[in-house]
Amino acid sequence: MSKKVILKTQKSNSSVTTYIKSIENPQLQKDCKVLLTIFKEVTGVQPKMWGETIVGYGSYVYHRSNGDEGIFMACGFSARKSGPTVYIMPGYTDYSSLMEKLGPHKLGKSCLYLKNLEGIHLPTLKKLVAQGIKDLKKTHVVNMK
Repeated sequence: MSKKVILKTQKSNSSVTTYIKSIENPQLQKDCKVLLTIFKEVTGVQPKMWGETIVGYGSYVYHRSNGDEGIFMACGFSARKSGPTVYIMPGYTDYSSLMEKLGPHKLGKSCLYLKNLEGIHLPTLKKLVAQGIKDLKKTHVVNMK
């Protein structure tokens, strides 16, 4: 029998604007404002805070191998000490042609680590976010509201 999974990082009613204004590093704050614009343009939805430090867009329902079900953001970003981190839930493994055009970055499974947005090809970043949402919709129930 499946059960609902309650993740530590959940959607909250915290203010995205307050979070962005609280970023002390001026360059990182500026980069996050650019990311706000990019994600709004690509997703067409208002951002929500997920936990204390992740700005998320939309949500999706996932199922674990044991049948348990949970809800998490469809995509988003966060300001980390090392720079902005961009999340797309299908991960970045199938996007090598786009990754080559992106600019300097490091990868985790669903995490794209950037030092800053300088040198990042923003149209390619937009394509990555859009493709991530499109691919997530192929395998999961996605709510972009």
